[in-house]
Amino acid sequence: MTLQLYLLLAAALFAVGLYGALSQQSVVMVMMGLELMVNAVIVVAAAFWYFCAPSSPDGQVLVLVVISAMTVEMAMGFAVTTLLFRASDADMTDMAAELSG
Repeated sequence: MTLQLYLLLAAALFAVGLYGALSQQSVVMVMMGLELMVNAVIVVAAAFWYFCAPSSPDGQVLVLVVISAMTVEMAMGFAVTTLLFRASDADMTDMAAELSG
């Protein structure tokens, strides 16, 4: 496999995630689109480190840190979404926008 194939995979993941984040009204679906976009960035970072410095473990450590941060971020996002739904029965993004002020 070449670097171009990994970049093509990451571009496809990012495009699908961007479409999902911009076209959906459900908060959970928007978060899933954002998750796909972050996964595309992880694929690009891992591929660049594999092809630029395969003997150095720095890239693998950075990818693990990003995955850990992404996991915490998505857990907090789903917790806020669940709390929002329980408090005001808002499951769409336009309903959640009314809570801003």
